[in-house]
Amino acid sequence: MDLVSAPVSARKQHVSVVVAGFGQNFILTTVTTFILVYLLQYAHITVAGMAVVTGILTATKIFDAVSDPIMGSVIDKTRTRWGKMRPFILFSAFPVALLTTLLFAVPDLPEAGKLTFFGVVFFLWGISYTACDVPYWGLIGSAFPDTTERTGVISQVRAYGGISLGIATLGMPWLAKLMSGGGDATATGWSLAVGISAFVGMTLYLLAFVNTREKARPDTGERLTLRVLFTTLGKNTPLLLVLLGSVLGFGRYLVQAGGAVFVIIAYGSETTFTFVGAAVILGLVLASFGTPLLMKRLSSKRLMISSTLVASLLYLGMYLAGFANLVAVLVFIFLTGLTLGIFGVVQTTMIADAVDDVERRTGVRNDGISFSTLTFVSKIMNALAVLVFGSFVVLARYQDGVVITHTMQQVVWAGIALVPAVSCLVSVIPFAFYRLSRTD
Repeated sequence: MDLVSAPVSARKQHVSVVVAGFGQNFILTTVTTFILVYLLQYAHITVAGMAVVTGILTATKIFDAVSDPIMGSVIDKTRTRWGKMRPFILFSAFPVALLTTLLFAVPDLPEAGKLTFFGVVFFLWGISYTACDVPYWGLIGSAFPDTTERTGVISQVRAYGGISLGIATLGMPWLAKLMSGGGDATATGWSLAVGISAFVGMTLYLLAFVNTREKARPDTGERLTLRVLFTTLGKNTPLLLVLLGSVLGFGRYLVQAGGAVFVIIAYGSETTFTFVGAAVILGLVLASFGTPLLMKRLSSKRLMISSTLVASLLYLGMYLAGFANLVAVLVFIFLTGLTLGIFGVVQTTMIADAVDDVERRTGVRNDGISFSTLTFVSKIMNALAVLVFGSFVVLARYQDGVVITHTMQQVVWAGIALVPAVSCLVSVIPFAFYRLSRTD
């Protein structure tokens, strides 16, 4: 029997999905957390170049986000002996690993050449990552049809994703130094460190192909058309409300998008981000493991609304407290990390429940296109976070080697703390209207 088609135990499938998510998230964290630091500190991009980089990142992420539903529809129309999602997991792993390495290997060219190289590679990376991310989340919805089991899997994927985020955030600077010969990190050291991590991460990701099986569904002889898929998606009001609420709450991602640059401006050393990253990750991981317990007492909707309001107050409190006291900042970052962990689990659960709900109402199961909205909204949130933070950096006129002023610090601090407070507050509105046909 074909080893990649033979039945697997529920436990093996559960563990493999979590480990695969760990490897995939390690790569995503490395790119989103350190790409701006690499470009500023090691590729030596200027203020003018940074404005171009911000435009490249934002435009590419928006393109990637728009392409997610297209990828989801392609997945839903795919029929193979391995299922409709697993083949994409298999064939996307190597391109993601290679292109991730190239992102941190910008050649020593005039700045126009550097920006062109980075823009092309980042565009291709975004397409490849879409091809690996959309089927992964769709696979979770298909492989774990029991809602209780699925919530447990989602919470562990988010929790171990937080752990991988922690290892990447805290470990990559040290690995880059090691690959640089043990002294200060160099551009070559970063290239080697990212290359090793990318190929290891994608090897782990392949477990989602080898040790999982999609839920068998009866073949009626009909093939889903794009019209049916997108019409069904448009009828899924609960899912659309989750998407809108998530996008409006993009400020949650500003610390991850700009934290490494901020600590250089505020505290003078990128190694301080080790403490900031540890605080947010600890909160995220603890909340991810604990959210299923909270969901036994509160509905997904109520937990989402209450945790988001708390997040808004925490960000506002952090802004008012200021960044001078690093200990106070770390406490606030930890607490906001708790709310971020809750958001990650509840958001995915609400989308999965909405997919089940629309299947009950219409008879159409569109895992690919529906779960593509999860990756869609994450990219939009990241794009907005990068755009906003990059704009604050440009407004502050920061670049490598400039004299850092108090005004420069205050401008970037407002981007890190005040924007998320407003963003979270506004995002509560769509979540308040979320309703399923069976449950609130």
